Amino acid sequence: MPGALVQDISLDATSFARLDCNVSRVFITENEINFLAFPQVKDGLVIFGSGYGFEMLKKAEWLSRCRVYYWGDIDTHGFAILDQLRSQFDHVESLLMDRNTLLEFESQWGEEENQALRDLPRLNAAEMALYDDLRDNRIRRHLRLEQERIGFGWVESAVSGLTLSQQAGAFDAGR
Repeated sequence: MPGALVQDISLDATSFARLDCNVSRVFITENEINFLAFPQVKDGLVIFGSGYGFEMLKKAEWLSRCRVYYWGDIDTHGFAILDQLRSQFDHVESLLMDRNTLLEFESQWGEEENQALRDLPRLNAAEMALYDDLRDNRIRRHLRLEQERIGFGWVESAVSGLTLSQQAGAFDAGR
């Protein structure tokens, strides 16, 4: 039915690759709770990525014409997953994986047992600086902020901010 809102579907990799959604933004989250509770986004799709391994996305060429955001834990593995995803889609942007979010939720910090220590060449400068601080234990030993510990209002504000900045960009581009 045209215009119907589909809440949740499961697909194999082949079906996903053939899916040709009329969306402009795709959000990938590694936590199922955040996948299920993600704020509704006009022209958006949320994918439950479940950590490492993006083979199911590899052949979905339609993703290359979307803005793709990855939201993972703020820990060394979260950044390693972002780096891996960018090896397939270099235009992926991180969401809520920044120093301000980390510091805002200090009371929710946990510990990452086994840190990723390798170099991650696909991170931008801000992501790399935070990754290095985490990897080198400069803020706190084995620091981690799990994405499900970030307040929902903070998430809504960040997603809403993306919408507003895209609308402003579209307006400016039309001048």
